[in-house]
Amino acid sequence: MTSPLLFSPVTLPAPEGPGLELLNRAIVPPMCQYAVDAEDGVPTDWHLVHTGAMAAGGFGLVTVEATGVEARGRISPRDLGLWDDAQVPAHARLTAFAHTQGAAIAVQLGHAGGKASTYPWLPGASEGTVPAAEGGWPTVSATAQPTLPELDAPAALDAAGLDEVVEAFASAARRADAAGYDAVQIHAAHGYLLHQFLSPITNTRTDGYGGDEAGRTRLLLRVVDAVRAAWSAHKPLGIRLSATDWTEGEDGTVWDARATARLARTLVDEHGVGWIDVSSGGLAGGRIPVGPGYQVPLAQAVTEALACTQAVVSAVGLIEEAAQAETILATGQAHAVSIGRAALRDPHWAASAASTLGVQAKAIHAAPQYWRARF
Repeated sequence: MTSPLLFSPVTLPAPEGPGLELLNRAIVPPMCQYAVDAEDGVPTDWHLVHTGAMAAGGFGLVTVEATGVEARGRISPRDLGLWDDAQVPAHARLTAFAHTQGAAIAVQLGHAGGKASTYPWLPGASEGTVPAAEGGWPTVSATAQPTLPELDAPAALDAAGLDEVVEAFASAARRADAAGYDAVQIHAAHGYLLHQFLSPITNTRTDGYGGDEAGRTRLLLRVVDAVRAAWSAHKPLGIRLSATDWTEGEDGTVWDARATARLARTLVDEHGVGWIDVSSGGLAGGRIPVGPGYQVPLAQAVTEALACTQAVVSAVGLIEEAAQAETILATGQAHAVSIGRAALRDPHWAASAASTLGVQAKAIHAAPQYWRARF
């Protein structure tokens, strides 16, 4: 019987050295944790337990939630950060524990832009921009138009502000390296700042950072280059992209899978990116056809565009069953799968999937005392 692809190793390439070999292709994507306040962006015991449980549960790679590169770049006041050296020791706790479990660990570096300073996405929580009286702050974006109708208007970033954002990403990458992370993922999806520049829905600038694809991708490419220069050359650099807005801009311009595939090829060929996680949406747009594996075709488009490269493409979006994940890999739609909601429900999803697919226990790095009876 052929061994399942899901539990075969895969390497995230880096500019120097062999890259990062993952023991399997089951990845935990970044998922914001709002159960407790992350005071001043510092990870708490909750974050250690959250990431640690999945590291112990057999996943090849665990990605820490969107982590602000600036205090003003947090999605909510409860978000993690890497804008200050004082935050590094608590992040190092997360990486150290993951490594004791045999798992690799990444951190997603992000800036929410015009979608910053919002209430945590929790049942019963208020919606919209958090006012200053409740701990909120002014936001920035590509333009001064509200990123979503229910949010306050941001300030449009000028040249100096753009430089600050680029340097903030680079500095956060240096801190991530010091904290012991194995990989960095840049957040350029879900309607946050870098996506706000990529999309014609929110980017109506008329300077060198707007207009055509070359202009709208300029900030992202600057950020990627700055992070790649600051991040260890032997460690992989990843990026999360929204492959479509599910709608078009006012002038008929779209950000879709074809534009994403073009950008992905540029990132891989010219800017040192080795891992692309393909998601979608995040801005005001059309109806999203949510269903099992609904974003996998978008990942497939990027996978096909990168066919002659060593880059790894991961698919995400309601991938919940072991057989479903294996089929995505076996049919060449992606090289890895990101398991989000299912991992929240079962932090040991990977070990359970291994049992379902008939993988021997010795091939899984999950804590053996949890799974001895299942194999």
